[in-house]
Parts: sequence; C-alpha cells; structure tokens
Amino acid sequence: MDVLKGRWKIQIISVLCYSHNRRFSDLLQEIRGISNKMLSKELKDLETHRLVIRTVESTQPIIITYALTEHGKKLQEVMCKLSEWGCEHRKQMIL
Repeated sequence: MDVLKGRWKIQIISVLCYSHNRRFSDLLQEIRGISNKMLSKELKDLETHRLVIRTVESTQPIIITYALTEHGKKLQEVMCKLSEWGCEHRKQMIL
C-alpha cells in the first residue's frame, strides 16, 4: 500500500490501465486537479517502483509516453475489484 499511497497514484494507474500509452499532457487533462509538478513527481515515483515505463521517441518534436509495465498491468485486476467494491459500497450507503 505504501507504493500506492497518496491522492494521485491510483488515478494515474487507472488512466494507464484503460488508455495504455499516454502522453504527459493527456494525463494532465484526464486527471482533474493535478499540477504539472505533482504529475511529474508521481510518474517518477511509479517508474522507480517499476509500475510505469517512460518511452522517449526521437521525433521532432520529441514525444514522451507513459505506459504500465507488465508488473504494473497486474494492478488492473486489483483496480477492477476496488471499483466493484466501491459501487457496492455506494449502493449500501444509499439504502
């Protein structure tokens, strides 16, 4: 849980689970409220933990994309279960 703690990591992983390769600017648009600095910090941390891979394409302009590693993709099942639990919890709270 220490690897996933914080406000943004689970959201970043969720976007990458369902969107695969994403550019930094795409992640900024999809994750509401996150700043450039925080997104950069969180992506570096996820890279350190080998959950996210950063790919630099030597084009003009340079394109940098982020994707989940094979190890990171194993979190997709966990994220689905967490989402299912959240939906059920919401139903319980409405009753």
